[in-house]
Amino acid sequence: MELKDELLPQSDERLSENSTAHRMDSSGKPSTAQIVVLATSSALTGLFYTIYKNRATTVARLKEAKKVTIDKDLCNLLSETPGRCVPYAVIEGAVRNVKETLSSQFVDNCKGVIERLTLKEEKMVWNRTTHLWNSTEKVIHQRTNTVPFALGSHDEDVSAFVRIIRPLDAAELDLETTYENFHPTVQSLSSVIGHFISGERPKGIHETEEMLRVGDSVTGVGELVLDNNLIKLQPPKQGFPYFLTRLDYDSLLGKQVKSVRLWRILALVSGLAACSTFFYILWKRYMLHKQSKKERSMLEEFKEQQKKRMRELNIEESSVSPTSCTVCLSRERSCVFLECGHVCACSQCYDALPQPKKCPICRATIDRVVPLYNS
Repeated sequence: MELKDELLPQSDERLSENSTAHRMDSSGKPSTAQIVVLATSSALTGLFYTIYKNRATTVARLKEAKKVTIDKDLCNLLSETPGRCVPYAVIEGAVRNVKETLSSQFVDNCKGVIERLTLKEEKMVWNRTTHLWNSTEKVIHQRTNTVPFALGSHDEDVSAFVRIIRPLDAAELDLETTYENFHPTVQSLSSVIGHFISGERPKGIHETEEMLRVGDSVTGVGELVLDNNLIKLQPPKQGFPYFLTRLDYDSLLGKQVKSVRLWRILALVSGLAACSTFFYILWKRYMLHKQSKKERSMLEEFKEQQKKRMRELNIEESSVSPTSCTVCLSRERSCVFLECGHVCACSQCYDALPQPKKCPICRATIDRVVPLYNS
């Protein structure tokens, strides 16, 4: 039979098989990696956004906090305030001891009201994935000592002071490092061999002492109350953040603003990743739907041409073998077209296809041909 530009189609059943075969297992469902990326980025977006909102609320409350000066009129000011309380106030003053003080264990004439002693073990750990030694540290002991203290005016002539309540509950409590020393681990040949076998190589013990010293300038942000002629700064009852820091108010506010910007950027980046992944999945499904619609249209056209050619050649459909070439209808199919994957023609009809050679079923360009051997 002479090969024409309009090729004779195969039967409906065989066409349906080949139409689904050339999709190459594209079910349209998102891959595991896409689901993991979408779920992870969505969860991170929610987490980062929650932290961002909390930090933004903290900044807003800090800006609204009432600045109070430690002076002789402070007691009268609180007496005239409803409830003898300022719900959220900012005070700046110098650290004053109430009774006794804490002495540094390593530095002479160093007095403070908060002392933190920390012992950290530093070691190298072998990473079996990267095949590198990574430095790690672990806190093996930490002790914090504190004595009652207050904030007083920088002016020595002002006797007013504000007692600090529960200072260890405050955020941004940065202490000054007064002592630091590193005690290296003594190495021996047997210990070195044991470390390489175990994958852990101790470096030594890092010892530090941190203190809040008497006379340090401190900014406190919390609830300011007058209780029996005693002015106290304590954690706010409304759940506002409680601050005690050696930074001044402007520096504390600037640090919180930078934190808000950081978490906002992280939320935007993770949100963008989640949206990009989601729209990519939708686009892939749309493209698959579009391709499927195109294939159904070609199938309908194929059916119409099949009926027309069968009538012209006066051939009964039942007389055509299910494995016969869709072009000549006489020889067996003997080649696979790639990349579409259709098995629909014999090698002779493939050789007769005009350039550029295209699949008779889906009209996709044939990149290469693989012979088909039927046993």
